[in-house]
Amino acid sequence: DKCHRKKRLASAGLWSSPRSLASAGETAQPIPLPSQARVVICGGGIVGTSVAYHLAKLGWTEIVLLEQGRLGAGTTRLCAGVVSVAKPISIECKMADYSNSLYEHLEEETGVKTGYVRTGSLCLAQNQDRFLSLKRLASRLNVMGIPCNVIKPKEVSKLHPLVNIHDLVGALHLPGDAVVSPPDVNHALATAAAGHGVQIHERTTVNHVMMDKGHVTAVETDRGAIECEYFVNCAGQWAYELGQASETKVSVPLHGCEHFYLLSKPLAEPLQPSTPVVIDMDGRIYVRAWQGGVLSGGFEKNPKPIFTEGRNQLEIQNMQEDWDHFEPMLSSLLRRMPELEVCEIQQLVNCPESFTPDMRCLMGETPGVHGYFVLAGMNASGLAFAGGAGKYLAEWMTYGYPMANVWPLDIKRFGNLQSSRTFLRHRVMEVMPLLYNLKVPRWDFQTGRQLRTSPLYDRLDTQGARWMEKHGFERAKYFIPAGKDLLSLDASKTFYKPDWFDIVGSEVKCCKEAVCVIDMSSFTKFELTSTDDQALALLQYLCANDLDVPVGHIVHTGMLNERGGYENDCSVVRVKKNSFFIISPTDQQVHCWSWLKKHMPDDPQLHLEDVSWKYTALNLIGPRAMDVLGELSYVSMTPEHFPSLFCKEMSVGYANGIRVMSMTHTGEPGFMLYIPIEVRYTILYYTILYTTGNIPIQESQTTIHYWLYTSRLLYTTGYILLDYWLYTTRLLYTTGYILLDYWLYTTRLLYTTGYILLVYWLYTTSLLVIYY
Repeated sequence: DKCHRKKRLASAGLWSSPRSLASAGETAQPIPLPSQARVVICGGGIVGTSVAYHLAKLGWTEIVLLEQGRLGAGTTRLCAGVVSVAKPISIECKMADYSNSLYEHLEEETGVKTGYVRTGSLCLAQNQDRFLSLKRLASRLNVMGIPCNVIKPKEVSKLHPLVNIHDLVGALHLPGDAVVSPPDVNHALATAAAGHGVQIHERTTVNHVMMDKGHVTAVETDRGAIECEYFVNCAGQWAYELGQASETKVSVPLHGCEHFYLLSKPLAEPLQPSTPVVIDMDGRIYVRAWQGGVLSGGFEKNPKPIFTEGRNQLEIQNMQEDWDHFEPMLSSLLRRMPELEVCEIQQLVNCPESFTPDMRCLMGETPGVHGYFVLAGMNASGLAFAGGAGKYLAEWMTYGYPMANVWPLDIKRFGNLQSSRTFLRHRVMEVMPLLYNLKVPRWDFQTGRQLRTSPLYDRLDTQGARWMEKHGFERAKYFIPAGKDLLSLDASKTFYKPDWFDIVGSEVKCCKEAVCVIDMSSFTKFELTSTDDQALALLQYLCANDLDVPVGHIVHTGMLNERGGYENDCSVVRVKKNSFFIISPTDQQVHCWSWLKKHMPDDPQLHLEDVSWKYTALNLIGPRAMDVLGELSYVSMTPEHFPSLFCKEMSVGYANGIRVMSMTHTGEPGFMLYIPIEVRYTILYYTILYTTGNIPIQESQTTIHYWLYTSRLLYTTGYILLDYWLYTTRLLYTTGYILLDYWLYTTRLLYTTGYILLVYWLYTTSLLVIYY
């Protein structure tokens, strides 16, 4: 019974390897700190030691790693030890795959046993939607060369003797997955790093990071200061507090939650160490073999956030058990493995894990502070990600960029809006359950909403708008027609044709045949000005296309790095001889600002301002858009009088000083209206909708933007950008010829030599991209 299963927590931790807790900090006379270093890494867990190891392997010297307690005595000590490639996005799969390979060979490199056992894992599906999601994962892993097999329930029982298969429809077998002893892996990485000259100092607390003119200069500790060029925040649970303690505050948006798992005593017939790991996401649990018994944890629907007040512990101890809270996961475990009813529980482990607002880790150089890097917020996958993430960050610091596209993990995807402790506390309560929830396309977070809204938010909401969130900004997806059942539409989460398909289709039809108005105020907007030609010189250096165009002209271009890859997609308007208006995607706000500031010379005559909040934007789109604007402005809007990619300040209805641009962000005919915040935005909106004679205008929103954009690419000289978001995928290609044959349903990438075939089958069909 339940009482029989309960047992008081043991005082010892999960893993009892004395080597893993390095003894240097226990000596009577600790080694003095160096007065200077090239890089200081804060955090002696598996993430920090991985960064130190990979930097040393790349030839870095004068590396100092500081740990406030003992090495590996934080979350690493209590990690469940599973290394699986079953991750939701490709870059995470790559990191986990690299980590697996690294841990497998660490013992050979260092002589330190890591407890590595290649067990494989079984991802179970209790329904067809889950099975479909596993098949999608298998497709992605096959493209990456990672072995996997979609199997039937009977094959599951052959691979794992305890699994009850009565309610399963299938599973995904990942034969390469493994289990390790996390403290031993941590010790092996630290040993290898020390062998390459890394200095490791335990029981040394970083108080704050000192900066000068936006550059890291030194680290202040409780044992003195260390001058340095680079600082890496790998402080795990305390990364947020450490960022706030810097002279210039650094935003590290993460928050802790309690994470529970139980350990059983050895079974009557002990489980072999090579028994596959079981991941039952529908049951919200994972199970692995542990010392003849099992280790089983999960991600509950009602997580318990912790440390909101910034509480600090030198070494994370096993926190208070909560059997009532763990009961749903225990019941799920017993349903999946009924034979465990008779086993005895050794202990229930409660340890903290840090989570981020979007379930993806934080990596990269922080905006505004050169030399301050972050690697934290692992969302309970620190062990699986540490090897690959440490490698990518070390490459980033060495070469200025990693060897893979890590934009989904770049810390610059967040702004200050996502740094509130209240926001983070509420968001992680939603994020932790989502790790095992079935995530169909176009789902949206429900917490931390309405951080930024358009002045028309209330108006659009009243008209039946359904909302999504992008970089904290509320954007309408589509409008519910009168008489439709809102609840059924909100609940239509499927991999197949959604209930709102025909609604969006009618909006697209209107854009193709008549005219629609779309609120696109969320786009990023900058103004770059100078007294002479400094602004032009900067943009000419950063952008692919020629920006030395006549005043009033618009250039759609990309800001490229030294390798020719995209850093930012933008439209640049030359509003005056030495003044430029830059428009970028919503989620590029922090990244674009950081990229521009990084390359701006120290010139007081050159000024960059974020004016996103100063302008609201309406996209008037469709073949009759010029008729609408012509009627409202009494100005001919034909191509002869208002050519393509041209900007003119003019009056529209009662509103004056509107920047009207003969361009859209979809490729369809139409105009963008950028409206100063002092103009009565709502009056202009009503003017467009209701004072244009017999021209019918429909309100349309974000979803159709992507329908239209993926069927008509924006071509620029030598450069093509395909901005595709239906399944949050961004494909950036800088050169070549692209043929797009797109029908709307999407999902998967197939790479072949010399060309790229994109077969997306989420909502149908094929996206053919020929790339030379």
